[in-house]
Amino acid sequence: MNAKTLYALIAAAVVALAAAWWINSSHAPISESAEQAKPLLPGFREHVNDVTAITLTGPDNQVLATLKRGQGGWSIEQKAGYPADVAKLREFLLKLADATIIEPKTSNPKLYASLGVDDIKGKDAKGVLVSIEGLKEPVKLIVGNFNGGGGGGTFVRREGDAQSLLVKGNLTVEKTAAGWEKHDLTDIGANRVKQVTIVNPDGKALRIYKDQAGDANFKVADVPKGRELSSEFAANGLGSTLSGLRSEDVFPAKDMPPPDKVYKAAYSAFDGVTVNVVAWVKESKDYAQFTASLDTAAANASIAAEQGKAKAEYEAAAQAANKKPAEEKPAEKVAGAAPAADAAKPAAEVPKPLAVSDPAKDSEQRLKALSDEVAALNSTFSGWTFVLPGFKFSNIDKTIDDLLKPLESKKPDAKGADPKAPAKPGQPAFSLPPQPPAH
Repeated sequence: MNAKTLYALIAAAVVALAAAWWINSSHAPISESAEQAKPLLPGFREHVNDVTAITLTGPDNQVLATLKRGQGGWSIEQKAGYPADVAKLREFLLKLADATIIEPKTSNPKLYASLGVDDIKGKDAKGVLVSIEGLKEPVKLIVGNFNGGGGGGTFVRREGDAQSLLVKGNLTVEKTAAGWEKHDLTDIGANRVKQVTIVNPDGKALRIYKDQAGDANFKVADVPKGRELSSEFAANGLGSTLSGLRSEDVFPAKDMPPPDKVYKAAYSAFDGVTVNVVAWVKESKDYAQFTASLDTAAANASIAAEQGKAKAEYEAAAQAANKKPAEEKPAEKVAGAAPAADAAKPAAEVPKPLAVSDPAKDSEQRLKALSDEVAALNSTFSGWTFVLPGFKFSNIDKTIDDLLKPLESKKPDAKGADPKAPAKPGQPAFSLPPQPPAH
């Protein structure tokens, strides 16, 4: 091989390598630094608090939910102004603010559907148009499929742009108005509950109670003679109904009134807070309406007990503090030495709680806190009918029989005994008829 041929081969190899590098680099994902340099919505994070409305539109141009910010906070238009879940809403907005472009995708409308970014005018559109108002320039973004199987990210397309994008993060949009509701109703723990009374639609009543707040289990009142509870814990679930209670959906009370026959439940706390519930079943859904009130006499009794406990704890702490210096051995006297500077100092004063230093003010503050709690509960309850989770409703749909051991089946008495059964062990189950004499 001569030099001319060798140089030609080397030149060809260099050209091939350069072509391969160009092809690979043109299809490679954008680098992390470039990704971070290109936010999906430049400047959006700085103006998140300026957003005044969010409209979510689905297939066939149907509005799924409209969230609006007013003087009372965020609400849902499709739910007659019921409060929205602000934490969930803010989380979604911050995800949009943090979204950065990973790489551009198809600009061919025929391929939009595969990414979920096709025009929402279509009946079979898979994406959601997110329209954000309150900014200098409104945002309109079609949020498509989450690229879970392809390494993460979400496919999006700005409305009116041909270019679709793959952006960082999971921007999946909640597609129902109910999904944006504030679902928290109550969080009154079973340790606060003194008594629960449930009256079924047929009039049967069930009452459970505790004698002391520290009791481990609820007792059941009026257990029929000869019957037993299924276990010592049988009633505890009923006392936890208001703990972490969340709704699944909500309707204006005037549009979803209770029927004539309902379940009625009353939950009374040791501190005087009471929650009354009216509940019913309709078309396989469990509905309920709530009201809250404060039993002032019970509240004052509870406050007095708490103050007595605080006083006893303070006196015990003060006594222990005063006793400690007396038990300490005095230091040996050294001739000519000056007395210890703190030898004559009394024990450090134990801080007095307000219940001891100013019982009247403490009582006033405690009573106000309970009144504020009741007001907050009624602010949530008033004017609404809620759909409850089935596992919570099952604690309302209860009778005393549900808490008792099943009745044992009665053993047949002698008169009703099976004539074919043997009277004693070892006897045949039946006797043969007499045989004719042999001939």
